Amino acid sequence: MGIFLERSRENLGSAIRDLRIAMSTSTGFSSGVLSDNNANGSATAVATPKRAIDTNGNVFNVPDYSIKDILSAIPKECYKRDTLWSLHYVARDVAAIAVIGYVGTNYIPVWFPDSSLLRAAAYSLQSFLIGLFGFGLWILAHECGHSAFSDSPAVNDTVGWVLHSWWMVPYFSWKFSHSKHHKATGHMTRDMVFVPYTKEEYLETKNKSLLSEVVEEAPAVTLFNLIAQQLGGLQLYLATNATGQPYPGVPKFFKSHYWPTSPVFDAKDFWYIILSDIGIASTLTINYMWYRAYGAHVVLINWFLPWLWVNHWLVFVTFLQHTDPTMPHYDAEEWTFAKGAAATIDRDFGFIGQHIFHDIIETHVLHHYCSRIPFYNARKATAAIKEVMGQHYRYESENMWKSLWKVARSCQFVESSENNGVYMFRNTNKVGVAPHKGPSSNVPLE
Repeated sequence: MGIFLERSRENLGSAIRDLRIAMSTSTGFSSGVLSDNNANGSATAVATPKRAIDTNGNVFNVPDYSIKDILSAIPKECYKRDTLWSLHYVARDVAAIAVIGYVGTNYIPVWFPDSSLLRAAAYSLQSFLIGLFGFGLWILAHECGHSAFSDSPAVNDTVGWVLHSWWMVPYFSWKFSHSKHHKATGHMTRDMVFVPYTKEEYLETKNKSLLSEVVEEAPAVTLFNLIAQQLGGLQLYLATNATGQPYPGVPKFFKSHYWPTSPVFDAKDFWYIILSDIGIASTLTINYMWYRAYGAHVVLINWFLPWLWVNHWLVFVTFLQHTDPTMPHYDAEEWTFAKGAAATIDRDFGFIGQHIFHDIIETHVLHHYCSRIPFYNARKATAAIKEVMGQHYRYESENMWKSLWKVARSCQFVESSENNGVYMFRNTNKVGVAPHKGPSSNVPLE
């Protein structure tokens, strides 16, 4: 089997089993209680939806629909993948990067020969614009990893490997861990990224035993943490599995996306991880040759600074897709696929979101219910599932930079105030509903 062909039948069988499990456990009700007898004298099970209080003080009701309800609502044409149409977006983004890079590199010195300050500003704009379209390419590679780019596994894996490798993301490593994330979104012990601290884990990071001993985080500290997250969050995740599952007893660098025997992966993934590493090494080699031929300045403005922007956009987008004061997480007993997929949020990033970032921000909820729907069909599919989801569909039109700050201040850890397996975000910054400070958080909802 070629290295870029679809994985073995064993993986396909596993995926089918996962889907069957998801469909069989996808209702959002708690275990039923017996009501009055029906006309035939038999007991009737009445399911009571569970509730929680979110950070904003609003009642959160656990979703009560099934994955079958969602998938049945999506028009069949939304599932159609068009390889040529997908490739045209790759060509468009590559062309934009090439034009911006060529014009900036060759004409900025001509336009601003006497002002180093203006040249620096122009080069910064050049790198920013390349980073925008660079993240657009990253998103198209992400489509490949979900087989949403093409009907052909070979096309998906070839295009995805090239594009992700160029931005220093190990393609197959990301594909496999990201698949597990989709299978367990919102699951406190199985999700693969942006897994929040529990109250107890948060206290451990502060070396405290009680929340009353934790002081409010200074805004300057929040800002510093955000800058560090935006610049280095992706690399820490890839190198140490930061924000993923802890895997106790495994040294952090052996949990890496670059390490073929990392517990993040299955044993059968070994050679695919090696191939991913070869992609990273190839990019480093190309950049070194580029540097030798044209100098550090050209590589800096056309690749390194855009690469930092791609890192930023990836963390910015995914953090806000999976973290919000209204968003739940679930323990193993309460989680189902339908509930977990709803624990995401669509946001609005204007022209850039729709036309450069390929709607990854505006249609992310749909993406978690059916990741094989290509982005150019996702808005129509989103409109369809909103009818089923009702109040459980999350959308926020607030400026995303403002949301980033609010989320960073309000979403420090999660707790289950009802001890019912539903966890909501809390904080020690006096934002929204205060966390329970005692050892027990079993306070009933009114």
